[in-house]
Amino acid sequence: MTGENENDAGSALTVKGLSKSFGQKCAVDKLDLAIPAGEFHALLGPNGAGKTTTLRMVAGLLRPDAGSVSILGHDISKETTAAKNLTAFLPDDPLLYGKLTPLEYLEFVAGLWAMPAGAAGKRARELLEWLELWGNRGEYVEGFSRGMRQKLALAGAMIHDPKLMILDEPLTGLDARAARSVKDMLVDYVSRGNTVVLTTHILEIAERLAERISIILNGRIVAQGTLDELRSRTGAAIGSAGATLEDVFLELTEPA
Repeated sequence: MTGENENDAGSALTVKGLSKSFGQKCAVDKLDLAIPAGEFHALLGPNGAGKTTTLRMVAGLLRPDAGSVSILGHDISKETTAAKNLTAFLPDDPLLYGKLTPLEYLEFVAGLWAMPAGAAGKRARELLEWLELWGNRGEYVEGFSRGMRQKLALAGAMIHDPKLMILDEPLTGLDARAARSVKDMLVDYVSRGNTVVLTTHILEIAERLAERISIILNGRIVAQGTLDELRSRTGAAIGSAGATLEDVFLELTEPA
């Protein structure tokens, strides 16, 4: 580990001055973000605020124009392999292979991470049982519902036991039962000292699950903290203990 990263070693994710533009449009503008290890963190913002672009840069899928990303002390631009080995990224529309069964898909993903076959098989069974997909292990993925696909994608993201999970709208389109399975799994994952960074437009989910919340607007973090801390930043009309996250979010992202 390099000396400049030692100060970030206690943090699961440290983002400094992150910027990204597409043509004349600035999507992320000198964004700073620090998330300690073992935290369930929600990154919220209106459409076009820069959430997905930020997460793709954090995951190493998109090169920033400026700034740095450090994952558990590893600068992703300098220690790319080490940083990515600790990370899982689940996009809002994950790619699955319809002609594979769940077991075959998880074995394929485990192979990409160079996991030993025995460990991969054991981990795959644990995940499929946990997400109530073990009974479907011999079926082709092409016949799965949206909820089943999303749960399998989550299992694929977790197969190599990452320390940081980055989730972009993971519960969109799931029915109540599937959503409960995913939420329970994520809460347990964080309880074991791991870290989740999640984006969602379903604010009740963020309110219920997230320990801290960052609100992004026009590519910058405009507010960050617990729900109570965010309440204290809003106007007197909703700055009470009864204000919901939806109330707070609308207040903080209201157009000037």
